[in-house]
Amino acid sequence: MAKLTESMTNVLEGDSMDQDVESPVAIHQPKLPKQARDDLPRHISRDRTKRKIQRYVRKDGKCNVHHGNVRETYRYLTDIFTTLVDLKWRFNLLIFVMVYTVTWLFFGMIWWLIAYIRGDMDHIEDPSWTPCVTNLNGFVSAFLFSIETETTIGYGYRVITDKCPEGIILLLIQSVLGSIVNAFMVGCMFVKISQPKKRAETLVFSTHAVISMRDGKLCLMFRVGDLRNSHIVEASIRAKLIKSKQTSEGEFIPLNQTDINVGYYTGDDRLFLVSPLIISHEINQQSPFWEISKAQLPKEELEIVVILEGMVEATGWPSEKTAQWHRISRQRWCRQTGRDRSEDTGQMHHQGAQTPSKPPPTPQRPRTWLSPNSSRPPPPRD
Repeated sequence: MAKLTESMTNVLEGDSMDQDVESPVAIHQPKLPKQARDDLPRHISRDRTKRKIQRYVRKDGKCNVHHGNVRETYRYLTDIFTTLVDLKWRFNLLIFVMVYTVTWLFFGMIWWLIAYIRGDMDHIEDPSWTPCVTNLNGFVSAFLFSIETETTIGYGYRVITDKCPEGIILLLIQSVLGSIVNAFMVGCMFVKISQPKKRAETLVFSTHAVISMRDGKLCLMFRVGDLRNSHIVEASIRAKLIKSKQTSEGEFIPLNQTDINVGYYTGDDRLFLVSPLIISHEINQQSPFWEISKAQLPKEELEIVVILEGMVEATGWPSEKTAQWHRISRQRWCRQTGRDRSEDTGQMHHQGAQTPSKPPPTPQRPRTWLSPNSSRPPPPRD
């Protein structure tokens, strides 16, 4: 009986041990983006093709896109005012001079034809002859009379008489058309000079965007500041990730645009731009950077475009500033008190730019830097 009891006890203990071995306790690990995971390879290949990176948006904010094979060019003429405003200054000034010169020559030719048809050229020295325009003795004098009529500087040596009804009609037509030309050309020049994009020249972005820890979360951060004392009213910011994409059906999209959340749902994208601000994007499961690892990041052909919009306080006109950073191309590491710390290289190009506060102490995780100037990443520094 004692042996039976002992054998039963051994069997129960063996079953319990087997049960403990076969059903271990499951430990749930928190989900981390691939940039912060330690189980992925850290080696970054340096075998990269040496080729110039084509930017989608240049550093001055203009899109590096050329529209070729445009067949319906007449559509540009249907909105001739916007077409003239969008031209470069040298072409705008050339058109400005040419329009006035052509109108003066055109009406000067008509004044000369009227005088020639009426026979005024044959009675220049005849005091008994009443010409259409007194003292008009050639094309040069007709051209000068056309300038005096269109610019309304006042008649002096040459003046129209009341014995020329065709001249009176031409005078009315040239006065009306001259006013239209003045309004159109002066309006184009005024809009060209006062374009609100000049206000955006004093809106500056940080040279580098950085991926680092903030409040225990991995974030993409950059700074923006305003140099002027006048504020940008209703300032808002949005960001886009431009990267090639292949759909599940096999379609290749070369310039696919994906929204980068910079506080749309929390209202953080609405800025009170009095001092330089840090714009942050949390890299979570909804972020387009979630599936990009540290080793894969330098190889990705991507571009981050940031658009700051608002109204100029002095005029109320809308203004827009665009900045961009292309791919991950530089990494910086430094040792301090046994921990990895990210160097602050996001310097603003003006005085008064504030340095972002240091992140709280966190476990060792990679910090990856975005740089618009570097073309090849150097090896990590110890």
